[in-house]
Amino acid sequence: ALYLGAAKLVVAVAVFLLTFYVISQVFEIKMDASLGNLFARSALDTAVRSTKPPRYKCGISKACPEKHFAFKMASGAANVVGPKICLEDNILMSGVKNNVGRGINVALANGKTGEVLDTKYFDMWGGDVAPFIEFLKSIQDGTIVLMGTYDDGATKLNDEARRLIAELGSTSITNLGFRDNWVFCGGKGIKTKSPFEQHIKNNKDTNKYEGWPEVVEMEGCIPQKQD
Repeated sequence: ALYLGAAKLVVAVAVFLLTFYVISQVFEIKMDASLGNLFARSALDTAVRSTKPPRYKCGISKACPEKHFAFKMASGAANVVGPKICLEDNILMSGVKNNVGRGINVALANGKTGEVLDTKYFDMWGGDVAPFIEFLKSIQDGTIVLMGTYDDGATKLNDEARRLIAELGSTSITNLGFRDNWVFCGGKGIKTKSPFEQHIKNNKDTNKYEGWPEVVEMEGCIPQKQD
């Protein structure tokens, strides 16, 4: 009986060890598989990262050369979503920042440093053009001027306001009409016409929204003002 008990004990120990061995082998295999997956994922992440296009300032499509400021802007969408103005990866005006409004939205920046000087909007539907004219007259030489419409930016514009904006390099301002969408980037003392301007007429046959044309977007690189 003693011999039989000892034999049973040996068998039990052997079964226990064999079970432990099998479990440990399975566990190791699972560990190996997990590590394999981890390494595979890591390699995949690296491959994805290496093929991901680089992000440029303001999300523009290509990097600006040295001594240039990156900008991107969009007009408002109907009377629902405000315009957005970005300069050197800095959002100057947007609905999220809660500093945009109906009319013409304007951001000013230092032409040498890109530093933001001012942001304002002027209601050209229910407001008065006089404060806008005074503001335009006060802009200093060498200032970058970015403008975008929201809802309606033209009804209250008069010849003097249009002339002052034209002097900043705009060509479309002369025929900017009721509820047209327009974005513009120019400068005080520019002495040439700006290449940075987009304008879509309000036209009931082509409007994207009822009563308003589609959003206009624009991006580019503004040359830094040299001494």
